[in-house]
Amino acid sequence: MATISAALVKELRERTGAGMMECKAALVEAAGDIEAAIEAMRKSGQAKAAKKSGRTAAEGVIMIQTAADGVNGVMVEINCETDFVAKDSNFLEFANAVTATALASGVADVTALATQTLADGNTVDAAREALIAKIGENIQVRRLQRFDNTAGQLYSYRHGVRIGVVVELVGGDETLGRDIAMHIAASNPMCLSAEQVPAATLDKEREIFKAQALDSGKPEAIVEKMIEGRVRKFLEEVTLLGQPFVKNPDQTVAQLLKQAGAEVRNFTRLEVGEGIEKKVENFAEEVMAQVRGN
Repeated sequence: MATISAALVKELRERTGAGMMECKAALVEAAGDIEAAIEAMRKSGQAKAAKKSGRTAAEGVIMIQTAADGVNGVMVEINCETDFVAKDSNFLEFANAVTATALASGVADVTALATQTLADGNTVDAAREALIAKIGENIQVRRLQRFDNTAGQLYSYRHGVRIGVVVELVGGDETLGRDIAMHIAASNPMCLSAEQVPAATLDKEREIFKAQALDSGKPEAIVEKMIEGRVRKFLEEVTLLGQPFVKNPDQTVAQLLKQAGAEVRNFTRLEVGEGIEKKVENFAEEVMAQVRGN
């Protein structure tokens, strides 16, 4: 039997809202696989709010720069260890310089970006190492997203420094482009349209909806209608075009775009620390270990 740690139970509780014993039992049944446990709990109705995205723990900034032509741009994620350093002028100066270099150089990824020369003559990596020595925190240039010669105009929005969105819009104007980017920052759609939702994701949701509907005891014909209704609702929730527009929930984003004679060709949303699990420090245990001489 897999060993189930208290930390794993705690994470499952945070992600589902279920009780400690239910979470532990689900993890035992799933042999410690937290995603399998969440899926099983959703099917049984135990999970109150299974969150699909991982916890965001790392600090830093999302930077965006677009060229004057409006069809070329970059979005860069630069991480540090604390929110305090993310606001530091030296860190922000470095982040701005790196982003400008990313746009000018045309490099496609952070590995290539590390070797590029900044305006002060240092490479990105050399400047990063110097900043680590100065500030005393680990700093990483984590992600680079390029937008090159797009068919539509690029519009962007940053929510604080933690969330960045770039939208490629054909037609419309700057106000519409910014509004759509702001909507994406707030609503975090999985993809543009229903056709782009991965088949595996849709199959898994359909399976979960079926398990939930069968528990209702309704006839099979009614169950199938319930499943299809829930699938349609799911697609509306996770696709940009299907979502209610945040500034006017009576209108979908698709309806807003049609009214403006515009089309979103693509979008990218980055959030600081996505997929990074931050180490949780237990200072009491650390002090006790020092006292014991460990």
